[in-house]
Amino acid sequence: MITNKYIILDFDSTFIQVEGLDELATIALSDSPDKDEVISQIKQITADGMEGRISLSKSLSSRLELLSANKKHIELLIKDLHQKVSGSIKRNIRFFETNADNIYIVSSGFKEYIIPIVSQYGIKDSHVLANTFIYDNAGNITGADMNNPLAGDKGKVKVVKNLNLNGEIYVLGDGITDYEIKEQGAATKFYAFTENISREIVMEVADGVVPSFDEFLYINKLDMTISYPRNRIKILLLENIHPYALNLLKQEGYTVETLKGSLNEDELCEKIKDVSILGIRSKTTVSKKVLDNAGRLLAIGAFCIGTNQIDLEYATSRGICVFNAPYSNTRSVVELVIGEIIMLLRNIVTKSNQLHKGIWDKSAENSFEVRGKKLGIIGYGNIGSQLSVLAEGLGMQVYYYDLIERLQLGNAKKCDSLDELLAISDIVTIHADGRNDNTNLIGEREFALMKDKVVFLNLSRGHIVDIKAMVNNLKSGKILGAAVDVFPYEPKNNQEEFVNELRGFSNVILTPHVGGSTEEAQFNIGDFVARRMIAYINAGDSSQSVNLPNIQLPELKNAHRLIHLHSNTPGILAQINQVLANHNINVLGQYLKTNEQVGYVITDIDTKYNKDVINDLKQINHTIKSRVLY
Repeated sequence: MITNKYIILDFDSTFIQVEGLDELATIALSDSPDKDEVISQIKQITADGMEGRISLSKSLSSRLELLSANKKHIELLIKDLHQKVSGSIKRNIRFFETNADNIYIVSSGFKEYIIPIVSQYGIKDSHVLANTFIYDNAGNITGADMNNPLAGDKGKVKVVKNLNLNGEIYVLGDGITDYEIKEQGAATKFYAFTENISREIVMEVADGVVPSFDEFLYINKLDMTISYPRNRIKILLLENIHPYALNLLKQEGYTVETLKGSLNEDELCEKIKDVSILGIRSKTTVSKKVLDNAGRLLAIGAFCIGTNQIDLEYATSRGICVFNAPYSNTRSVVELVIGEIIMLLRNIVTKSNQLHKGIWDKSAENSFEVRGKKLGIIGYGNIGSQLSVLAEGLGMQVYYYDLIERLQLGNAKKCDSLDELLAISDIVTIHADGRNDNTNLIGEREFALMKDKVVFLNLSRGHIVDIKAMVNNLKSGKILGAAVDVFPYEPKNNQEEFVNELRGFSNVILTPHVGGSTEEAQFNIGDFVARRMIAYINAGDSSQSVNLPNIQLPELKNAHRLIHLHSNTPGILAQINQVLANHNINVLGQYLKTNEQVGYVITDIDTKYNKDVINDLKQINHTIKSRVLY
């Protein structure tokens, strides 16, 4: 418990995410024909009062005149506000319950809806200092009790002084009226609380800016529910990651920066120095040099399928967990492949281009059905296997080749060699991974093995196909039609010109690496990768990681979780347990998994222990990373 320290919290936009009167107006005026205009006026008056452009008394009376609310609306408001308590307040409910004697709510809002919300956090009714409504006989709100100091200017200053608190007094709020408590000598410090709204005029006069209640507790060395303020965990998202992922990460309280394009190696080396989580897509290369500059990096999220743009082995040696989205855009890629196969076999692109020029060419020459055609799939992973199912449903005969033994779906037939597949297929489509060994997998020799009038597609990686060889076979007529979505070099942003020898062929469909670029796929990728990174950072859960041993962990309850990542060397677990034994620590649960490079040990322990154990664990030989979560 805290002693000789008092915490005074504003309610609106601090304890809760919104302004109470604004929300009440939205409920009360829901059936009014001019609701949008009136609610907008009320919100503007609220903002003017919070930033000191008008007096508090004028702000309050002006809003109440526009409100047109009834007691029944307050009941609805309370239900709404229960769902809108600030995230960091919710996380620290135990702090409020434990320190109820030293916490006050001082607000220009109204007790009628404040007390039902804060009482669930252990805050006493007598510690809620706020206004009260006046009603008519029908229960309509007609005003506020103007005898209450909080209905007038400098009201917060007056009521705090009247408390006669003996000790340090900390005020947290988002408005000028909260700052006035400190300005008038009634508080020790004023912190601008910016989790829900940031007001420049308020932050400029504050003793400190706290993006969360966790940060306030952290800097004042008070007990926190979590081990580290999430606002101090910086995330960098590149390449226009889906907004849903951004929102998920922000809701967790992380500090998130986004950039639409990719960064080159030197730019990323500079940008990544204080980043804890990096989110990329396929154009950003995370090299050894980049990782050497990433002193705080814990995780990388590849918001795509491939991870060949990341030096996985070195990331693993540095204890950096990598996640990707191996399944999230599979359907989108497969649908594009099916569509392009049909378009190419029917010669639709050429006919469409001619028609745009006024040329009417109604003929069946070089126009074919997909039914009965032999589809050769190079790479039978998630995309290749799902493609085989859809293609078979269209009546195609499916053949596939993969270095890894895969279970064929439906009537798909496995080829013993790439040469066999190329010789038998009417249509060849590539869905191999981007490893360096696959560079120029398809070149002059492979094109020579294909049937005349073959349809050829590459929606995997640009370096897999020798472009010059492909151009030669287009010019010779060997290739009936082609579709290419990936290229050896791709522009870094939408402003850079696309330069490639494949431009200009009327029988070639070129797309700018959009195989997985559907709203559905990008949403699914954003959701999956963001949630995996959140689970790893918050709880140590490495399940579905690309490079670290996969451990799916139970929810952390009433315990502290010790995370220890080390080189896969015999005897480390014994050393960890010896350190725990030396400190007489009670182990509640322990989990271990290894791969060729590293071992990952998670130990859940009682909440009371000597904090020196953390340093002792870090001193074990071959330790890569060690941290504590709670």
